[in-house]
Amino acid sequence: MTRVAILGFAHGHVHAYCTQWRQNPAHDVQVVAGWDHDAARLDAATLAYACAPCATPAELLARKDVQAVVIAAETSLHCELVEQAAAAGKMIALQKPMALTLPQADRMVAAVQRYGVPFTLAWQMRTDPQNVRIKELVQSGELGKILMVRRRHGLGVHTWPTFTTLWHNQPELNRDIWADDASHAIDFIHWLLGVPESVTAEIDTLLDPRVPNDNGIAIYRYLGGPIAEVVCSFTCVAAENTTEVIGEKGSIIQNYGDVPSCNVPRMLENPGLKWFKLETGLWTTSGIPSPSGHGARIAGLAGPLVEFFHGRRPPIATVEEGRTTLRMTLACYVSTREGRRVSLGEEGIAQV
Repeated sequence: MTRVAILGFAHGHVHAYCTQWRQNPAHDVQVVAGWDHDAARLDAATLAYACAPCATPAELLARKDVQAVVIAAETSLHCELVEQAAAAGKMIALQKPMALTLPQADRMVAAVQRYGVPFTLAWQMRTDPQNVRIKELVQSGELGKILMVRRRHGLGVHTWPTFTTLWHNQPELNRDIWADDASHAIDFIHWLLGVPESVTAEIDTLLDPRVPNDNGIAIYRYLGGPIAEVVCSFTCVAAENTTEVIGEKGSIIQNYGDVPSCNVPRMLENPGLKWFKLETGLWTTSGIPSPSGHGARIAGLAGPLVEFFHGRRPPIATVEEGRTTLRMTLACYVSTREGRRVSLGEEGIAQV
C-alpha cells in the first residue's frame, strides 16, 4: 500500500485521481492526508476522501506514513512546495503547469536532483492510449520521415460563468490561460518530437479582456524537419479533429482529444484514431476507443500515477522535461512580444 498526501486541492484534476484511488482498491493507494491554504476547500476535500487535514505543508510532510505527495495547489505555490517535499524525501507528482517562471523551474530541478527523490509531472496527454499509439507509429518509421505535426487544443472557458473569478485566471497565481492550458499541447509536441530549435508564435486576447491570451498559434521548428503547429483556442465550444501527423508515406488523424471535441455530441461515427499508408492505399483504425468525455480522460491518469508510485514505471515526465516544456511555453510570449522567431536557447525566455 502506497500512502499519498495532497498538497493543495486547487487543481481540479486531483479530485479525479483521489476518486479513482478511493473507488478502486486494486490501485493499492490510500490518500491519508491533505493540506490547502483555503480552509473551505480543505474541509470539503478531506471529508470527501476521508483523509486527515493538516494545518501546514510542514505538518503534512512530517508524517511518517506519507510516502508520496501530489502537488495540486495554485501554480504560484509549486516551487516552494516541491522544494519542501523534496527536502522531506517524498515522492512527488506535480500538476501542470510546472511553474510561473524559468527561475522557479530551475529551483525545482535543483531540489529534486539534490535530494534524489522520484518526481513526475502529471501530464495526461503522455498517457492517453491513443497518443501513445501515435508516438509508436511515429517512432516505428512506418510513415517515413515526419514532415508536419498539428495539435489543436482548447477549452470553452467563456461558457463558464465564473471563470473570470477563478484562480486559473489570476496572473499572480497562474499567469494566464495560455501558460496554464496550451502547455498540454506544447508538452505533447515535446514528448512526441523532442526539443525544437525555435518557435514563432502569435498569442492574443480576442474575446473578453478579462481572460488574456485566449487564442494563439505556435509554430515549432526542428532542424531538418518536422514543422509542428500548436493551435489553442480557449473560446472554443465545439470541435472534432485534434491531431494530424503528416509523413512521407502516410498520415495520422486523431479526433476527440480535448474538451471541445470530447464533450459535445458526435454526429458522425468517425474513429478516434486512424492512419493512412501510401503503400496500401487504405485507412487503418486503432481500435482504441475515445473516452466518453474529457473527465474520463483526466481520470485515466490515476492508473499511470499509481504505477509510478509503486515503482513499476518511470516518470511520466521528469523534472528536467518539465522545465523544457515550460521554456517552450514561455518562448511563445517572447515571440509574440517581439514579432520574431525565437531560439529555444535564448536567455530572454528566463525573463518572462
